[in-house]
Amino acid sequence: MATKIFVNLHVSDLGAAIDFFTKLGFAFDTNLTGEEAGCMIIDDGIYALLVTEPFFRTVTGREPVDTATAQEVALALELDSRERVDELADAAVAAGGTVAGETQDEDFMYSRGFRDLDGHLWNVLHMPL
Repeated sequence: MATKIFVNLHVSDLGAAIDFFTKLGFAFDTNLTGEEAGCMIIDDGIYALLVTEPFFRTVTGREPVDTATAQEVALALELDSRERVDELADAAVAAGGTVAGETQDEDFMYSRGFRDLDGHLWNVLHMPL
C-alpha cells in the first residue's frame, strides 16, 4: 500500500477556505469533508486537511500558531510548467490570498509564493530539469 500524507492546516472559516481552494482548482473528498474539516485533494495520496481551529486543538493538543506573527510550516508544490505556476499563484491572489515574496526565476527553478486566507505560506514552483 502506498503511503499517503494528510497535512493538517488550521482555518478560521472552513467554508471560506474550501471556497478559496476550490477557486484554485482543487477538489475535496466528500467522504472526509464535514463540519470540522475539509479534505483537499492535492494529488494521488497527497491531501491538505483544512480543519477548524477548535478541531485543530483536539488533534494537536496545542494552540494553532498565529500566522500573522509566526510560521509553522511552508508548503511547496511542484507543478508541470511555468504557466501552471502563474495560473495557480494568480488564482490565489484573485480569490483573496496575498502575494508572498518575489517571483524567483532561476535556470533551475521558477517559483512564486502566496499566503492563503489563513496566512499559510504556499510556494508553487516548476523545475524544468
